[in-house]
Amino acid sequence: MKPHIYKLLNAIYLALSDCDGMCEHCNERLKRKCIQIWPLNGTRYFMNLIITEMNKLRVLIACEESQIICKAFREKGHEAYSCDIQDCSGGHPEWHIQDDILKHLNDGWDLMIAHPPCTHLAVAGAVHWKKKQSDGRQQSAILFFMEFVNAPILKIAIENPVGIMTKKYKKPDQYIEPFEFGHEYKKKTCLWLKGLPILLPTQIVSPKCYWGQPQGQAYKKGMKLNSCGGHRTSKMRSKTFPGIANAMAEQWGTENLYDNDIVEYELFNNTTQ
Repeated sequence: MKPHIYKLLNAIYLALSDCDGMCEHCNERLKRKCIQIWPLNGTRYFMNLIITEMNKLRVLIACEESQIICKAFREKGHEAYSCDIQDCSGGHPEWHIQDDILKHLNDGWDLMIAHPPCTHLAVAGAVHWKKKQSDGRQQSAILFFMEFVNAPILKIAIENPVGIMTKKYKKPDQYIEPFEFGHEYKKKTCLWLKGLPILLPTQIVSPKCYWGQPQGQAYKKGMKLNSCGGHRTSKMRSKTFPGIANAMAEQWGTENLYDNDIVEYELFNNTTQ
C-alpha cells in the first residue's frame, strides 16, 4: 500500500474518533458505517474531518533550539518538532529532538525548514575563508548544508545569510529581510526552496538599523548598526524573527495538500492498491 494511503486511513480513524453525530445521516450507532454512507448521502461533515487531519503537516525545524518556528507551526495545529544538538530554549522540550539532525531526515516529514550553521559559510567571515578552506572547515560546512538540499522530503526551505553557497550550490530562490515582516531591522537572508512558494512580505516597515553587526558602521545617514539594541551574541543573532516564523507557518502551513476531490479518489479508488 502506498505511504499516502496509510496517512489517509489514519486520518479516517482520527476523524471517526472525533465524530459527534452532527451530520444529518449519521449518529453514534452508525458512525462506523459512515464511510459506506458518505458516497450515497453526499454529506461534507465527515469529509471535512478527514481533510483536516490529512492537512496536518509533520514539520521538522532543523538546527533550531529557540523553537520560534516550531511553536508558530504548532499554533496552526501541525505536528512540528525542532531539532538541534543543543537543549531547547523555547520552553517545550516535548517538541524538541536533541540529537544529530542527520539521523532524523528520513523520519517521514512533510516539510523541513533548515538553518545549517553559517559560521564558515557567511560572507561576513570571508576574510577567514582561505584558512577555513585550507583546514577543511568550510568544506565540512558545505557538505552539511547539502545534506538538507538532498533530504528525502517533498517541501524544503533552507535559510542562511548571504555567503559562499550562492556559488557552491546555486543562487537562492529569494532574499528576505526582517523589515518585510514587521521588524525594524535589516538582515538580508537567503532562502532556497523546494516544493514551496516564495515567502510573501506581511508587514513592511522602515528599517532603523542592521541586526547583529559591530556597532558604529552606518546603514544610512543618521542610522547606526545595532542602534536599536546594542550588542548581541551569535546565538541571539541566529534566532528567527517571530514575524518571519509566523509568515512561514501561515503561508506554508495552510497550503492544502489534500482537497475533497483528492480524498474522495484515494478513499474509493485506491484503498485496495
